[in-house]
Amino acid sequence: MKSGEHAVVGAVVGSVAAVLLVGTASLPLLAGYVAYAVLLSVVVDLDHFLLSRAVVGDWRHLELAVTNPRVGLIEQEKVFEGYADVLEPRRLLSHHVVGGVLAFGLAAAGLGTVAVFSAVVLYAHVLCDYLRDLGYA
Repeated sequence: MKSGEHAVVGAVVGSVAAVLLVGTASLPLLAGYVAYAVLLSVVVDLDHFLLSRAVVGDWRHLELAVTNPRVGLIEQEKVFEGYADVLEPRRLLSHHVVGGVLAFGLAAAGLGTVAVFSAVVLYAHVLCDYLRDLGYA
């Protein structure tokens, strides 16, 4: 999915999860959780560039996204063009690793609610990626 689509999913899932996990006691707190959900939903895709660096051996995909904002922001399907067969099987695995490490780290730091919230948001992100890959979304 594109970043804008993930941002929308993050906002919706983040809103519901925030209300369920922290209630409606503080509007600024809820807004903070939703903003975090949107940011997390989009930023987690940056792991693709690390994965690309590890698999391909250089930063060409990151360079393309940074030097050509149209590709980086609008035509995101072109960023990894020609390497999808190599990166695709590993792409969702990297999200699972990031999500697991993040949730465990937050829980270990005593931020249990934020850990659960992060896990829910990233679960929705990965689920949407799976649905897109399968042609359902």
